[in-house]
Amino acid sequence: MNTAARLGLYGAGLLAIFGVSFAVAKPLVPDDAVSKWTASADTHGNHETTPAAAPDLMGLASASGGFVLSRVEAPGTVDVGGTLSFRIDDTSGAPLTKYTTAHGKQLHLIVVRTDGSGFRHVHPQLNSTTGIWSMPWSWSNAGTYRVFVDFTPSSGNDSVTLSRTVDVAGDLRPDPRITAATSSEVAGYSATLSGDLRAGSSSHLTVAISRNGVPVTSLQPYLGAFGHLVVLRQGDLAYLHVHPMGDMPTETGARSGPRIEFMATAPSVGRYLLYLDFQVDGIVHTATFVLDARRASAPAADADHGAH
Repeated sequence: MNTAARLGLYGAGLLAIFGVSFAVAKPLVPDDAVSKWTASADTHGNHETTPAAAPDLMGLASASGGFVLSRVEAPGTVDVGGTLSFRIDDTSGAPLTKYTTAHGKQLHLIVVRTDGSGFRHVHPQLNSTTGIWSMPWSWSNAGTYRVFVDFTPSSGNDSVTLSRTVDVAGDLRPDPRITAATSSEVAGYSATLSGDLRAGSSSHLTVAISRNGVPVTSLQPYLGAFGHLVVLRQGDLAYLHVHPMGDMPTETGARSGPRIEFMATAPSVGRYLLYLDFQVDGIVHTATFVLDARRASAPAADADHGAH
């Protein structure tokens, strides 16, 4: 057999192999998924871009929903005062300067170290001319931090969560292994969490606040509710939107307690870090919890520890 014939047979063989592979793989990749992947591959000016995050990876991309989070400027070492600043651009590269107020603020800034420590939920100021958000900032501990921005552009009704990481130089002291915890003590208050997280299904969570064994009934509205809960998946810190139950408090001087209720949906089995902000006497406190999300059909005692 001459060389041309052998090459012809080789090419036909490759076509047959790829044809079979395509026939097998096609049912596993829906057409809408392909179009989403293609759309997310667009570049944006000189900024770094990341493909839009899937629903179970919310907050892990620096670009999503037609918006891009710029590099986060902040002090690079511990115990050095400075400014944390960033900008959000639209698809044309222009800074976003108009936002819709959601949960009492135009933008929520959430910062946490990759081991789950150092949680902060704050609200920077916007320069409406430059589109730059900023606030005074310093770091008390070294490490790599994930910086989330949660906002709703005035042009749409859907919230967008973007993030980037910031490295802080210094003597790194990682927190010990995080274990499951359903109780938290903060500033003399005791917070107790009840309810189970079920992967892929909506879960009802309740936090009860007490002080010296007495239920607290003087909770004040904070960010449009009597409590604000942030849930992050341990490991990658995927961000979950969590919604408080009940009507938004509208009356001046409204008070509530001791229970705060939420609905949360964990995208996967694994360990989750929960941070609850609540306000009493004008002071905001943060209680922290750790829950394991289990399979929706699994009994309560059946935890998946493989990802811990």
